[in-house]
Amino acid sequence: MENATSSPLEWIIWTGAALSLIGLAGLIWCIVRVARAKRSGLDDAAMRAVLKSAIPVNMGALFLSAIGLMMVILGIFLT
Repeated sequence: MENATSSPLEWIIWTGAALSLIGLAGLIWCIVRVARAKRSGLDDAAMRAVLKSAIPVNMGALFLSAIGLMMVILGIFLT
């Protein structure tokens, strides 16, 4: 019979999966934002401003995604 309660390692796996999905959503948002800016035909200075504002979000999303995947792998190895 399976235990009705979840182990802490299962919480690590599901939390990591959630972080990875949040990071993926952030990466998709960055792609869409830059693609819209590129299609709108902005001048060089405006395009640089859009890219400069998207870079921190991109790096943060990449960080969240990587940490989430590490948590999933850690949880699977320790289970």
